[in-house]
Amino acid sequence: MPAAPERRTQEQRRTTTTAAVLSAAAELVVESGVPAVTLARVGERAGYSRGIVTHHFGSKQALLEALAKASQGGFVPGVAECAPGLDRLVRLIKGYLTELGRDGVRGRAFLVLWAEAATAAGLAGTFRERDESFRAELRADVEAGVRDGTIRADVVPREVAVAVLGQLRGIGLQRLLDPAAVETRGLGPAVADQWRRALSAG
Repeated sequence: MPAAPERRTQEQRRTTTTAAVLSAAAELVVESGVPAVTLARVGERAGYSRGIVTHHFGSKQALLEALAKASQGGFVPGVAECAPGLDRLVRLIKGYLTELGRDGVRGRAFLVLWAEAATAAGLAGTFRERDESFRAELRADVEAGVRDGTIRADVVPREVAVAVLGQLRGIGLQRLLDPAAVETRGLGPAVADQWRRALSAG
């Protein structure tokens, strides 16, 4: 007699539901834009009711905030395990552009939301926080590189962080608008090498 299937815990069911809802929301953001996203449409796309979406997230605003955080977290595999410094910074830049080339739905949704945040007060705070977190990560790499002598001492970490983030987001938006015009396979290594040469103390 076959064994009965193992029952999932409440936490496992919640995790599965959350992932499905966030994936559905990302698809709708990319396909139709932020204004077209409703809790009912997200629930329908995910295979649940609007009530389930409301129960898990409470509001469209909270859902979009959760999507922004989930889409950006761990975007570049392996970087979190690297020690801060020039090598990590270069790997992050190259990896970010490589991931853009994969055209993942969540990555594209993040860029749509980020652009929308410029004029949507409800999203602005979330994306200011996400961008500042990214800049802080970049600053830490530059500061570590200055300390260990691999990055020039005259480099200003805050300025590098703003410039790198601006470049990566700008390339991402260009690819979102016209994928054929932005081929990231060769661009990632090239941009990473430019930053290595611009910052290197040696």
